[in-house]
Amino acid sequence: MPEPRGLLILDCGGHARSMADVALATGYTELLFIDEQARPGETLLGFPVHKSLPAQLQASWECFPGSGDGRRRAQQIAQLDALGWPVATLISPLASIGVSCHVGRGSAVAHHAHIGPLARIGTGCIINTAAVVEHDCLVGDYTHVSVHATLAGTSRIGSFCMLGAGATVIDRVSITDDVYVGAGGVVVAPIVEPGVYVGAPVRPIIAKSR
Repeated sequence: MPEPRGLLILDCGGHARSMADVALATGYTELLFIDEQARPGETLLGFPVHKSLPAQLQASWECFPGSGDGRRRAQQIAQLDALGWPVATLISPLASIGVSCHVGRGSAVAHHAHIGPLARIGTGCIINTAAVVEHDCLVGDYTHVSVHATLAGTSRIGSFCMLGAGATVIDRVSITDDVYVGAGGVVVAPIVEPGVYVGAPVRPIIAKSR
């Protein structure tokens, strides 16, 4: 009989719930959620929710940064690294993974996502349900490619970015760090300044200071 596999998930919001579903599909059999606002005896998806990290991690368990916010995921991975606890990478068995692509630690590839050959996904990223990251793309650390968003071949997206649901980046286009592309946005030219961009093609609506 196979040994039970456990996963401790920091957070229990929407992203954590979705990734719990991916975790169960990949063979984890036990989950534990951590939420500072947890009530005594609270459960989620039939698994316990605790207010704080346990004193030590059980021997065959791994950990996962469950926040949907990139900077919060970075903090969660740093916290786990400081404890010396193993950080899992979750890849749905329903995802399509290309030859020689790389998915960084603490990242999640959700159901029906596609990552093309030679693409590189950084640390703590989210490639969400039915998202497409095509061949030779580069996705920086702690970036979120939302549901049904598409990165066409050889495009580049920086760290701490977010592509909203259904957004598209055409081939060979680069996006700098700290950029939010709204739902349905179409990026047809390089984005070199941080900020919020919307429309088809996208235009800036909020500029961010670096």
